[in-house]
Amino acid sequence: MGGCGCAAHPHFRASIIFFVIHQSSSLIILQMLTVCIQAGGESSRMGEDKALKTFLGRPLIQRVVERLSSVADEMIVTTNRPGDYAFLKLPLFSDLRPGRGALGGLYTALASAKHPLVAVVACDMPFASATLLEAASSLLLEKEVDVVIPRSDEGYEPLHAVYRRATCLPAIEAAINADQWKVVSWFPQVKVNTLTSDEIKRYDLLGLAFWNVNTPEEFAEAEKIAQS
Repeated sequence: MGGCGCAAHPHFRASIIFFVIHQSSSLIILQMLTVCIQAGGESSRMGEDKALKTFLGRPLIQRVVERLSSVADEMIVTTNRPGDYAFLKLPLFSDLRPGRGALGGLYTALASAKHPLVAVVACDMPFASATLLEAASSLLLEKEVDVVIPRSDEGYEPLHAVYRRATCLPAIEAAINADQWKVVSWFPQVKVNTLTSDEIKRYDLLGLAFWNVNTPEEFAEAEKIAQS
């Protein structure tokens, strides 16, 4: 990778490398990862935009960006209020399919990404895990699947998962065109690997990666845990 100047980039990391054995040779395929932070929701229970609410001295979304930048070859943000997030100095994308809820947001994330693998994370997860996303990206390649998604006690965690852009994007688009709304409604059309609770615990020791803060009380509790 000499001569590309990438080492000077603040978000540079060694891209995930997948080795394919073909006859007597090894082909090295670089699979670069876009991390998309989804922001700008209603935050009705918080009473203000939780992504911009100060968390330990800086906006919560900035904390999420910083936690995940080490595994991102590209970092982007989806929001319908780009002016509010210009301070991040990241590419900002508004809904490509307005009014289609979480599924439309997922479509925008994948359609806006440059790289073949896309990790999508909610802006209100103060303990989002770079380690877990990197493991999920590696598993996606190793198992030759299209989605690697954790399943917690609350169900699927589509906003802390990794997607193969080439196969997932058309499946999501077809689901939207068929007037489906569930964010996982298109899963039967692709190969999905679900992370079990035991697999999740290997990379998320405290069990906090999927915790999204929705109320001032949860926000204050998360700050206390982050300081401990």
